[in-house]
Amino acid sequence: MSKERNALTRKDWADARSAHERGEYEMEALLYRKLAEEGNPRAQAFLGVMYDKGRGVAQDFGEALKWFRTAAEAGEPRAVCNVGSMYDRGRGVVQDYAEALKWYRRAAEQGDAHAQYNIGVMYDRGRGTQKDEVEAVKWYRTAAERGLARAEYNLGVMYDQGRGVPQDYAEAMKWFRKAAEQNHAKAQYNIGFMYEHGQGVAQNYHGAMNWYRKAADQGDAAAQTNVGTMYATGRGVAVDYAEAMKWYRQAADQGDAAAQCNVASLYANGRGVALDQKAAFTWYLKAAQQGDAVAQNHVGNMYATGQGVARNYTEAVNWYTKAADSGDAGAQNNLGSMYAAGKAAPRDLVQAHKWYTLAAAHFPADEAAFRDKAVRNADTIAAKMSPEQIAEAQRLAREWKPG
Repeated sequence: MSKERNALTRKDWADARSAHERGEYEMEALLYRKLAEEGNPRAQAFLGVMYDKGRGVAQDFGEALKWFRTAAEAGEPRAVCNVGSMYDRGRGVVQDYAEALKWYRRAAEQGDAHAQYNIGVMYDRGRGTQKDEVEAVKWYRTAAERGLARAEYNLGVMYDQGRGVPQDYAEAMKWFRKAAEQNHAKAQYNIGFMYEHGQGVAQNYHGAMNWYRKAADQGDAAAQTNVGTMYATGRGVAVDYAEAMKWYRQAADQGDAAAQCNVASLYANGRGVALDQKAAFTWYLKAAQQGDAVAQNHVGNMYATGQGVARNYTEAVNWYTKAADSGDAGAQNNLGSMYAAGKAAPRDLVQAHKWYTLAAAHFPADEAAFRDKAVRNADTIAAKMSPEQIAEAQRLAREWKPG
């Protein structure tokens, strides 16, 4: 290629980068197309990305795949990886994990860290190959050692959970830190969690709050929820319910069920906001509809007592049942009480005894008072039952499985 041609190519690249920085994506795509049609593999790969994301051009997965293949055939490693990604996601082609893995391996052999990471994911999830966590760790490590944040994070997760390697919180922390230094929000969240619970480091609520804030400021809903909880409980910061509400609302507005439940709790108790049972019910219901068992139990309580909503025993039983079927001990105890009292359904001592028994078994050690109450409730009901009824209730409790 002549010096003049090289100079023109460099100018086109510079113009494309400038167009990207200005947000002029149509111009960026035109410049990449010019270079791509001249046979530049890197430009072909970038043009494929533009079509894949619908940036500067109408989104067209088939066209994206065409350009990725063209660049891959010319040996562009990232394009080879992207062809694999198209098969992995089923974009522009029928989803085929085995074919995706084949392309990822080709790119990985050329040193592409993203492909190496993707191979790790395939082994981790058993896609296109047999699930093999040891092999997943090997590939995550290969990509992590090249500085890929996603791989560093996943390698940390493997050490944290003891999958494919012996559990090692200190090693997990090391890899989470590497990813967190690249602003990986989930890694920052995990470091906060480890500081909060003293895993791999000495327990330090200030440290936990610091890392949760880093992730929360990036919009991570779980981190926002935990920042709210730190303010609500006074761990690492002074108790501030208004600040707790602010962070809970950010997570709740993203659909985080735990945050929605916490927003409801603050409204129900008038903490950080004016007491408002109707608002509490609204937020508990949002979380309950997502399957949050604690929220479902609260919705049941509000229907049973007529707080924030018209009293409705049928709805109370409905929501208690949902939570109880998930194993929530409080809901199981409440459901036992509904059957014992014959509310919303005929009195059923067998069902009442069953649910009281299950509640007693499921209350954790730090809720011994509630467990003891469930035991007393079961004993009170048993005094009114025949031996055959007690035996039937015990059988139902033994055979119960979470729904």
